[in-house]
Amino acid sequence: MKLKTWLLLSYFIVMILPLAAAYALFASVNAYHEDRNVEEYFEKWTELQQISTVLKNPKLYKQGIERPQVKEISNPQTAIILYRNDGLPLYNSDPLVNSVSVIESKESLYKNLFQFENNYRNYSYKEPVFSGNELVGFFEVSLARDEWIDGVNIRTWSVIAILIGIFCIIFISVSVLVNRKLNKRLTHLMKQMTAFASSEKVEDMQTTNDEIGELTSSFYSMRKQIEEARERIAKEQQEKEFMIATISHDLKTPLTSIRAYAESLSAERNLVDEEREEYREIIINKANYMQQMLDDLLMYTLLQSSTYEMDLVQVEGSEFFDMLLSDYEQLCYDKNITLEVQSEIEGIFNVNPKQLMRVTDNLMSNAIQHTPKEGAIWLAAVSSENLPNWVFPYVTQELKLDGPLLIVQNSGEGIDKEALNHVFEPLFQADIARSKKGVSGTGLGLSITKQIIEKHGGKVQMMSHKTIGTCVICKLPTIEGIGDGNENNFKND
Repeated sequence: MKLKTWLLLSYFIVMILPLAAAYALFASVNAYHEDRNVEEYFEKWTELQQISTVLKNPKLYKQGIERPQVKEISNPQTAIILYRNDGLPLYNSDPLVNSVSVIESKESLYKNLFQFENNYRNYSYKEPVFSGNELVGFFEVSLARDEWIDGVNIRTWSVIAILIGIFCIIFISVSVLVNRKLNKRLTHLMKQMTAFASSEKVEDMQTTNDEIGELTSSFYSMRKQIEEARERIAKEQQEKEFMIATISHDLKTPLTSIRAYAESLSAERNLVDEEREEYREIIINKANYMQQMLDDLLMYTLLQSSTYEMDLVQVEGSEFFDMLLSDYEQLCYDKNITLEVQSEIEGIFNVNPKQLMRVTDNLMSNAIQHTPKEGAIWLAAVSSENLPNWVFPYVTQELKLDGPLLIVQNSGEGIDKEALNHVFEPLFQADIARSKKGVSGTGLGLSITKQIIEKHGGKVQMMSHKTIGTCVICKLPTIEGIGDGNENNFKND
């Protein structure tokens, strides 16, 4: 039950309780009155008849006489007043008003004669007294309803006691429920928040469907997001620290070489032309390597930014990919590697040409670096429905991507499964997995490749077999073909 509903119900019960008690009291008194009305009436009427027999004596209505028989029947429950025929009180059993001699008016004196009436406290009766045909006086009798009043009082106090009891029960129940449903849970939640703010361990407690349960669930969800953000930030910080340390070390090595060879060139030493040319070539190569590393680091940092938006332009697929896959023959020829290129994509693509060229360069550089002499590299831009027949069989089985694909496949010793799970991480070197000694890159190429493709709305998948080779496949954004008349329509998956 929602706390709002529960509190409103409690307030409703507390508000309606006095009305219920008043109704219960009225019903109880009314029922008691119905039960006692007839019986009490006849009891009082019988008592009145006995008293009337004494009070009908005309001698009692003479002034200045003693009335012992009247005093005998008078008591605290029976009040008797005797009037003279002109309305002068002759006797009153109430000692407080016995001395008062106020003549009653005829209208009041003759009112309600012979009527046996009752009210809350007593029954009353008034009757004239005659001596022959002469009116000598009046008597008025009041019979107290003490037993009835006691019964009403008992029922009143019983209802009040029940009302107080129910109120106490409701008060205690509400207090207990408020403590259990509000105070206890809110205090526990506050302790959890304080513990979480102090980086202490917080264990989840079972939540309910009320407002505090929703608040607790929101806190757990927020805590989970914050913890994930903390872990992500800590991991990124660790990666940044590792990257800085690694790049600093990688820059230090070629920088040391450049300095050493530069000092050798500037020193007054007898160097032959071949040695000078070799030193200059080494310095240039090391400087180019440093430049490449700094370029990769800048691009990686840029791609990591959540605010970086890559500028995309529309290109015609057939022409663009023919251009993208060209100019690698000479590099492979120099390494004594066979290269096979295939481009069969048409349509309009939304791409950043410069960044896709970087992707292709990274993948081809990596493939050339890890392909043995007289090995082979296959490069293609095709649809997943028309995979080339040279694609390794295990690639066809493990491929999870569809649509337009950019494929770079090379023969040679592949990557083991453990290293394959980390190849797209920054600064990860898979050289030890391929046992290719003496060659290394910046360690950012594949990570940059993955981020560029994802910025295009695509995906990257690498597959490798230890004794066959490696294949990297990039899924490009889904496009609409030229033949359907929607040359300018495209969408990112």
